[in-house]
Amino acid sequence: MKRAIILAALLLNFPSAGLAQGQSASPSGQQSDARAHWWQNFSLHGFLQGNFTPRIVDADCTGMEGCSFLLGEERLQLKLAGNFASGKVGLFIKNDFYHDAVANKVDVDLREAYFDSQAHRFGLRIGRQVITWGVGDLLFINDVFPKDWAAFFSGRLLEYLKLSSDAIKLDFHLKPASAELVVAPRFRRDNVPSGRRLLIFDLFPGIDRVIVEPATNPKNTEVALRVYRMLKGFDVAFYASKGFYHVPAMRPDALPSQRIANFFPRLAVYGASAQGNGLRGVLSFEVGYYHSLDDRSGRDPSIENAESQWLVGYQKDLGGDLSVGVQYYGVLMHDYASYWQSLPKAFPARDRYRQTLAVRVMKLLRYQTLKLSFFSIYNPNDADYFLNPEIDYKITDALSLTVGSNIFGGRHETTLFGQLDRNDNIYATLRYSF
Repeated sequence: MKRAIILAALLLNFPSAGLAQGQSASPSGQQSDARAHWWQNFSLHGFLQGNFTPRIVDADCTGMEGCSFLLGEERLQLKLAGNFASGKVGLFIKNDFYHDAVANKVDVDLREAYFDSQAHRFGLRIGRQVITWGVGDLLFINDVFPKDWAAFFSGRLLEYLKLSSDAIKLDFHLKPASAELVVAPRFRRDNVPSGRRLLIFDLFPGIDRVIVEPATNPKNTEVALRVYRMLKGFDVAFYASKGFYHVPAMRPDALPSQRIANFFPRLAVYGASAQGNGLRGVLSFEVGYYHSLDDRSGRDPSIENAESQWLVGYQKDLGGDLSVGVQYYGVLMHDYASYWQSLPKAFPARDRYRQTLAVRVMKLLRYQTLKLSFFSIYNPNDADYFLNPEIDYKITDALSLTVGSNIFGGRHETTLFGQLDRNDNIYATLRYSF
């Protein structure tokens, strides 16, 4: 927290500090000119916004952090970007300062902070950065990087879904193909609904939880590789990664403690994707194999079994600034017999083969200053759904208003969206950018 506040103070005083140093340069003025030129390579932008999300259904929020509102905050974001005088090294910092009215606290969120260096065929990025892979729309297979589902379901804008990773990223641009290598020494888990603000199904109510994250050491360093190139009009990529599940598994803690341990099993993912023009639209394909390294036989009920996953997507522009996208996502669980035999009686069982259907419709109006969108997900196996209608209006070049809703439902309270049906909400975000 102290480091983030100090960094913010440096950002806010950066221009005046640079000017003061320049005024104290040598009589020749050469140092002053160099420093002034160095600062001119940087820009400072950001936004000021209010984000409010009332819950629109009745719910028993006993012991929770807030009830009527899932989100109520004012946020200031500052972005510093530019290159140093040599032009070979760049710096990017994105820092959020916010007041959370639901939790009644003021805090700082250093979202990104990294150095960039580019050569002829190579690139290097070191620091906190957001990394996105794959071709799915809110459906992820080979994107193994951390996400904030709790924020997204609570009404924060889509840009806050992806969390940053403290990583080193190497880019190689060679003749046969390009490649991206990511090395993340520090593990960061997904932020999933936990019952603190979003009501969820709890199989063990009243039992304390402890989160056991992988220690930061060379053995637990996460590594991911993407190799990609254009092939017959399609952007084709191959992926390989080794690290951990970012959504926790659950098992009883060591006796005699009466609590549940949330831990993160080891995981390796191998996959591929392709995206390009076809059938008078844009076709997307993605496949992946999830190799559960801590449960190769599938006999541990607390750890996910190995899975094969695939996605097929199609997006078409229908004219008049109207577009429609559809996706089909499938998951096949391996070693299903072992899973079924080891499943405790109190646990809800999953199907061996699971399917998901997703649709997005988007319409632009008023010279593309008004965007209407509707995103929906339906899981036939679980008979549950998620609906996300949204209106985004660019009032001026600097001022925008976003209003939307998150609607959850399902036949059973144990499914992903069925358990969230007491969290239906409407969100509104007013942003002034500068």
